[in-house]
Amino acid sequence: MTGLNWPIGVGRIILDQVDSTNAEAARALSLGTPAPFWMLAHHQTAGRGRGGRAWEAGAGNFFATYMMAVPEGPVAAAQRSFIAALALHEVLDGLDAGPLALKWPNDVLLAGQKLAGILLESETVHGRLMLRVGIGVNLADAPPIEALEEGALPPVHLGGVITLEDFLDRLAAAFAGWEAVYREKGFPGIRVAWLKSAARLGEVIRARLPDRELSGTFETVDEGGALVLNTAKGRISLPAADVFF
Repeated sequence: MTGLNWPIGVGRIILDQVDSTNAEAARALSLGTPAPFWMLAHHQTAGRGRGGRAWEAGAGNFFATYMMAVPEGPVAAAQRSFIAALALHEVLDGLDAGPLALKWPNDVLLAGQKLAGILLESETVHGRLMLRVGIGVNLADAPPIEALEEGALPPVHLGGVITLEDFLDRLAAAFAGWEAVYREKGFPGIRVAWLKSAARLGEVIRARLPDRELSGTFETVDEGGALVLNTAKGRISLPAADVFF
């Protein structure tokens, strides 16, 4: 049974177990499931994070993917990470989770610890750019510290205060709301809202690239969504990086 505010025209798929909701959503699309749709799994056996890193799948945690077409192109597809982050922030704030912050490019923090992550994957299918917005939230459990990469923020969980289906219904409604903002105002409207909750804005952070690491003051996010750092060698925009505090 879908929630009262479930977005019109959006599919809702609930599964017991998958390897990865992003992978299963791609398979569903290839078999003819019409997009857009949300897919939720109660168990995930091979979840992925950014850079191919494993996403620890504790029992009772939230694993879902939103499949959508993005006719505007790859830049707009990447900007959906900010929409997903704002939707998560809205839902978690509504649960009185505690002090929340958004870590560029794709994490949600609770009291400075990682609570949720977002993974975007895209491909062109029959001439259409299709985007999978994978979302993992530590609703009931958090991975052990030893499972994390060096320098990663410690994880935190909510303690199972909401069912997976209820969280999905709230998230789908919130995502649709921010998607409407995006379509009305473009990325500038999303950017302003995201920056209001940005973690470590105005502070010195580290950005790790494949070949180097940069340190500088987190100045802003630019009009395309890139991280803007004020470094010792000047101002630099980074469209992709791993950020460490």
